[in-house]
Amino acid sequence: MISLRNICRDYKSGDRIVHAVDEVSLEIRSGEFVAITGPSGCGKSTLMHLIAGLETPTSGEIYVDEVALHNG
Repeated sequence: MISLRNICRDYKSGDRIVHAVDEVSLEIRSGEFVAITGPSGCGKSTLMHLIAGLETPTSGEIYVDEVALHNG
């Protein structure tokens, strides 16, 4: 199972803070098929990078089989 709890990922762009992923909570059980869809720039790739452990969330918790990947 993959569990995301209140995941946020912020980036700094010049003097601005960009909220790429904002307070996402999600649970995917073993055997489930999930599609992440949305318009360009809405955070789909960032969310996938967070789930895969390629990026670290600004805040929130990510668990895979009850093991914390990131607990911020």
